Amino acid sequence: MTTPTDPTNPPPPSQPATELAPPPSQPTGSGSVLDIGTYHLIQEPRSAGRLPIGDGKWHQLARAYLWVRLISTAAILIVIPIAAVVISTLSRTPWVWIPAGIALLILAWTLAITPRQVRAFGYQLRDDDLIMRRGILWQRVVAVPYGRMQLVDITHGPLDRVFGIAQLKLVTAAATTGVVLPGLTQGAANELRDTLIAVAESRRTGL
Repeated sequence: MTTPTDPTNPPPPSQPATELAPPPSQPTGSGSVLDIGTYHLIQEPRSAGRLPIGDGKWHQLARAYLWVRLISTAAILIVIPIAAVVISTLSRTPWVWIPAGIALLILAWTLAITPRQVRAFGYQLRDDDLIMRRGILWQRVVAVPYGRMQLVDITHGPLDRVFGIAQLKLVTAAATTGVVLPGLTQGAANELRDTLIAVAESRRTGL
């Protein structure tokens, strides 16, 4: 049974639900873009005195960045013995193998720990700053306020282009607080650049 409506007092029209847009002062980076093709679990040091990860959403580097690091290090690992053979043959100085051997040991150790180093790198977009953490043996945590960002630079070399990654550098008023985010996918680098520029501009203009 329906209730008759009064033609002199019609019901108010229904208002469509509207979704409030985020304020311009908040980071608006798309997590789905930043997390495509990346690692999803930060590798932490095993020691009890490690720096805590903390709360919030952490983004990591592209998986392809590991291959770029391994290929670059392996190329140097191949060049060193070839150069040592050439130098020792032409100059007849076998002692050249001493520094070459030390360099080979260091590069072999670098190859072994590279996967852990890459997975220990993470960054987070907070309300007022971008925070970056990296390192296993030597840990580093840097927070860059959005309002102090002056330049966001994206670079990628030939090997980076092959694997579809890029490096994003944040330049601030103080050179010591600059942050480099290596091994981002090109889509994540572009998205992060646009987000950081928009937020930095809004903070400087007081919006």
